[in-house]
Amino acid sequence: MNRNSLIDQIRKKSSYLCVGLDPDINKIPAHLHQYENPVLVFNQQIIEATSDICVAYKPNVAFFEALGLDGMKTLDESRKLIPEECFTIADAKRGDIGNTATMYAKAFLEQMDFDSITIAPYMGQDSIEPFLQFEEKWAIVLGLTSNKGNQDFQRKMVDGIPLYELVMKTAMHWGTDKNMMFVVGATNEEDFEHIRTFCPDHFLLVPGVGAQGGDLEKLSQYGLNKDIGLLVNSTRGIIYASNGKDFAEKAREEALAVNEQMESLINKYSPSV
Repeated sequence: MNRNSLIDQIRKKSSYLCVGLDPDINKIPAHLHQYENPVLVFNQQIIEATSDICVAYKPNVAFFEALGLDGMKTLDESRKLIPEECFTIADAKRGDIGNTATMYAKAFLEQMDFDSITIAPYMGQDSIEPFLQFEEKWAIVLGLTSNKGNQDFQRKMVDGIPLYELVMKTAMHWGTDKNMMFVVGATNEEDFEHIRTFCPDHFLLVPGVGAQGGDLEKLSQYGLNKDIGLLVNSTRGIIYASNGKDFAEKAREEALAVNEQMESLINKYSPSV
């Protein structure tokens, strides 16, 4: 999916909601275990309940890898259930060099046909560039994460600026705002204003809203740009809104509540021209 198509979907739906798909076999509703593939049924019902009100889905690859070969088949089948107009993110956080990075890119961007993949930039330019060679595909680079451990490296000062800022500024030279995004955690709302001073146009994938406590109003105030420029992910607050037979209905209710707030915030901070 290209940048213009993504922006069009966001404006059309008045939403920048990304639904995370982290299907924990031990947390999905018990009644689904009667099916041959309960995870696939769970994902299907979540997608069917929310696809008209969100703009992206982010399957967490680890939850599928943990189920072995059948899990990876389920990941591929789940991706195919997502409507074409929705942006797809393989949350794999890959990070390697040369041919290995190219093979990761081929696996997720060609074979499974995801629109994007999350990647870890620690190994530098040659670990990112292979993901930028695919037309209308995106590399989503870890920038500033919301976990407690971000203090260990990301916020360390290097040449007068935080390391995460150096990473983002450097990576911006390798790609463009048409094929690269950054992950910025929602629990650091005060950082969005600063990040937008040096990264004004790139889309930011923002986990941490909902169960992790991120403030949607604040991060939108500082993070939205003229093209919206945010994909805000919510996972547990939506897909695990209920563990009963009404789980898909409750997921939709939660997604609608987030979407209504987003529509208001778009009108407030990033109205269409």
